[in-house]
Amino acid sequence: MQKTHAPAVQDTAAVDERLAGAPISWGACEVPGWGVMPAPETVLGEMARLGLRGTELGPPGFLPDDPDALGSLLGRHDLALVGGFVPLVLHERGLDTALAEAHRSARLISGAGGKMLVLAAVQDTDWGTPQELDAAGWSRLAAHLKTIESLASDYGLGVALHPHAGTLIETAEQVQRALEVLEVGWCLDTGHLLIGGSDPAQFAREHGDRVVHVHLKDVDGELAGELRAGRRSLVSATREGLFKALGQGDARIAEVIDALHAHGYDGWLVLEQDTAITGDEPTVAGGPTRDARQSIAFLHHTALTTEEINR
Repeated sequence: MQKTHAPAVQDTAAVDERLAGAPISWGACEVPGWGVMPAPETVLGEMARLGLRGTELGPPGFLPDDPDALGSLLGRHDLALVGGFVPLVLHERGLDTALAEAHRSARLISGAGGKMLVLAAVQDTDWGTPQELDAAGWSRLAAHLKTIESLASDYGLGVALHPHAGTLIETAEQVQRALEVLEVGWCLDTGHLLIGGSDPAQFAREHGDRVVHVHLKDVDGELAGELRAGRRSLVSATREGLFKALGQGDARIAEVIDALHAHGYDGWLVLEQDTAITGDEPTVAGGPTRDARQSIAFLHHTALTTEEINR
């Protein structure tokens, strides 16, 4: 068969070198009532045993907020710090609160060896119901993002804008508007793009040159539609099985990986399958680890299959 472009991933080793985890895959989330908060040592230990090479910060307070202590903890598990997810209010006139949080997060991430500030544009610090931005709101958001990018650069960090359910950049229309008016790099989150009504594979094909960070999650398309229509909350949909192991949902992960490689993306691939641990469900060698293992196997299979096809 004639090769039309380079394989999505050259081999499984190339996959493994770039794979990281996210604590929310083990249920570590700041949302009140989300579920059982696992112990950091449990989560990091399981990541290491799975062969993951790095982790994101997780919710505030989950990992140490002192760079030296954080670096020491991650070092014991041979994990790198990839970056951290930071929700900020960026559309209002005042920026003092957002700047203070950005400084705090950037200092921690940079001090512990991380490279990426992953930003979500929220309505307010309590994640209130997002309101559509007018032209002035979009203009302020664009200007404030430039300020945050400059701050991050002072710490040696990049910035990735994260479209996310429950934020100002969620729906397909909002994503398109953001692409038009914001110059920032993007975190391609396959799950949240699909939840908002965007096609992750199409996004990767058309805008892969703007992608600077990647969250890989698969999603049940039917439940995503229920959430998009307002018939379910993110928490309830998650508990019903919204997020799937890679290859078991509707986000077309293999196509996303292929498109990203065609654009030359060689950064981290963060496994982030939002999980809510409830009742007596185990956090050790249970659902989260099983799903992560299945996702890694899927990525290995995708790499080997694509390599064979492109020979």
